This record gives sequence, C-alpha cells and structure tokens, in this order.
Amino acid sequence: MISSNVSSISDADIVIVGVPDESKSKAPRKGARNGPDELRKAMKLSENFKRFRKIIPIMPMDGRLDNKKVFDFGNVKRDKLYETIIDIVSKNKIPVVIGGDHSVTSTSLKAIAEVTNKKINLIYFDAHPDFVTSVKDYYGSVVSDSLGFIDMENSVFVGTRACEPEEVINLKSHKSKVINPLELHEIGSTKTLKKIIDICNPNVKKNQIYISIDLDCLDPVFAPGISVPAPCGLSTIELTFLVKKILEKYHIIGCDIVELSPTYDMNNVTANFSARLLKEILASIRLM
Repeated sequence: MISSNVSSISDADIVIVGVPDESKSKAPRKGARNGPDELRKAMKLSENFKRFRKIIPIMPMDGRLDNKKVFDFGNVKRDKLYETIIDIVSKNKIPVVIGGDHSVTSTSLKAIAEVTNKKINLIYFDAHPDFVTSVKDYYGSVVSDSLGFIDMENSVFVGTRACEPEEVINLKSHKSKVINPLELHEIGSTKTLKKIIDICNPNVKKNQIYISIDLDCLDPVFAPGISVPAPCGLSTIELTFLVKKILEKYHIIGCDIVELSPTYDMNNVTANFSARLLKEILASIRLM
C-alpha cells in the first residue's frame, strides 16, 4: 500500500486505486497486471532513505504533500472499478488510478461523466492515440470507446507517435489536437505547456480536466518496463514538468498512470520513475 495519512475515502482529498488487470490488452509483452503492486513497492523502496533504522521520506521537487489527505484504497477488480470511481467522485474526491492496461481509463471516464453529467477535457499522454474504431472495448480503443464522455475540442494528445492508419483518419475527422515528440522537441517544454493550456482553457469548467498517462509516452530508454515500447518518446523530465505544471494550473477531476510492465523493466528504472511521478503528482494536485 502507498502510505495513507487517512483511513477512508470520506476523510481523503485524493484516493489511489490499483487495477491489476490486463485482460483487454493485445500486447505481446505481458505483465501490466503487476504494475500497481510494483509501483507501490517502488514507492516504499526508492522514495525513502534509510538511516540509523529510521525511514526518511524523499521530498517532491516542487509542491506539498503535508497538506494532502491521501487514502490508498488498494486494488480492485476491473468489474468493480466503475462503482469505485462513482463512489470517489460522488464524494468530491480525486481518483488516481494505477493500471493495469490503458482500457481502465475508459471506465474511469464513463464513471466521472455519469456523476458530473459533463464532458471531460482529456490530456492524453501516450505513444498511441488509442483511437481504433474497427475493434472495440480494448486498450487500443480507449478514446473511441469514450467519445461520448470527452470534449474533443478542448482535449489534447501528447507524445503521440505510433498511429495505425485508421487512427490517423479518426484523429483528423475529429479535428484532434496532437503534440508529437518532434514538435515538443522543436518548440520546447515551456511552449508545449502553453499550447496544452491554450487547448484546454477555452470555456473549461473547473475540475473537468482528466490526465491519463500511459508510460509508453516515454522513450524506451527512460522506461523499458512498458507494454508497447515506441522509439522517439518523451524524457522523464519532460513528462514530469508538463504534468506538474498542468496540475498547478487546473483543478483536475482525475488522473491515471498505466501500462507499467515489471516483466520488462531493467533495474526497476520504470517502476522507480513511476513512483517518483506519482509523488510529484500528489504534491502538485490543487485541492478544491
């Protein structure tokens, strides 16, 4: 379990939920079902110093943890995720979901839209746009399965670089905003951040931003332990900078980190980064 400082959803500001499931993944590289537990293990081992039998937590680079009430709900089965997110959001808490394969995002978006009765501005960090329409209800159709819940005009894909032909067509037909790594490299992180904010800002309702992070948005050099690696990705500092600055700008309705595949990790590099990213996210989330 990630260190909780409260004992229930009702007492929390932020609720962490693990979904150890990859049943909707078509990736030949298996292991994402072990992602939630491995991330928690890395949080315990890599985000603390041990000295004279004392455990000393490593502080986030920016932001605060001491003013956040965090509850780790533990793991849930996929078929229980919908009702769990409904419960969390209905109580005005912020869910942070740890996958598992990326299809858990579809469930989260549906549950949030059910509670809020509003479309969601999605910031989608992923090497793949997950915009397949010829196949439904799997990790490659997250966006197409969720179109009824997403405000596409004020949503953005970041790090996208591995598209199927039909996904290119679908992105264009929906006038999707895409920032690929070539553009990020050309304009830099600060201008990329401004572009993301400009896309999400018009007419945005407070607390309707959802950030979804597939770890394969990173270059495999930085994150070998992922389900579907794709070259030419983001660096860990680029991703961390963008996510933290977005969180400082907006009140979010939810967030997820998915597709950690410990089977293919090297020296726990990906798990350790995931733990650090989660800590930085918790530190930067703006509370209501």
